[in-house]
Amino acid sequence: MARLNYQTARFLTSAPTLAQCPSDGGAEVAFAGRSNAGKSSAINTLTRQKALARTSKTPGRTQLINFFGLGEDTDHRLVDLPGYGFAKVPEQVKLEWQRHLSDYLQRRASLRGLVLVMDVRHPLSEFDQTLLGWADDQAMPVHILLTKADKLKRGAAMSALQQVRSRLREWEDLVSIQLFSSLKGQGIDTLEARLDAWLLD
Repeated sequence: MARLNYQTARFLTSAPTLAQCPSDGGAEVAFAGRSNAGKSSAINTLTRQKALARTSKTPGRTQLINFFGLGEDTDHRLVDLPGYGFAKVPEQVKLEWQRHLSDYLQRRASLRGLVLVMDVRHPLSEFDQTLLGWADDQAMPVHILLTKADKLKRGAAMSALQQVRSRLREWEDLVSIQLFSSLKGQGIDTLEARLDAWLLD
């Protein structure tokens, strides 16, 4: 089976709105998650690059939609969506982000799937559930990464995984779930296989 090399990922462009995103051809997968869920770390771990996606001590710094191509290939893209949640920004700005996020998820034709990043200790926040609702409306497949799995003992991590699975049983035709640890490199192969299936379909 054909495989993509995520280590060749390189930054293409940033866009504040859907209208300024690159042309809507090829295939892309977007990463979304709360500001401190480990989204940037997950992208950096996947691509084996320390600073491809900016990690920040100030959650919510990513206010743009960031696009990455794989090597010279711009037909297959990874997209880092604005973190939501903790950012110290005015409510009006947050609502604006949500509108752009919603626009992107609902109208981007090349979007093949959404990787929803959640801290394994705090899964299914209100906004996670809103995103799942948007995805459900679009029949958009979602792969949930339960990050920071190294923070829990193995039994507790497996138990958290099962709890999220059972809460999302009604969506199991659209949603897949795995444990992930950027610190330990746990779960990279599973994530790569999911992305390959979407991007090479």
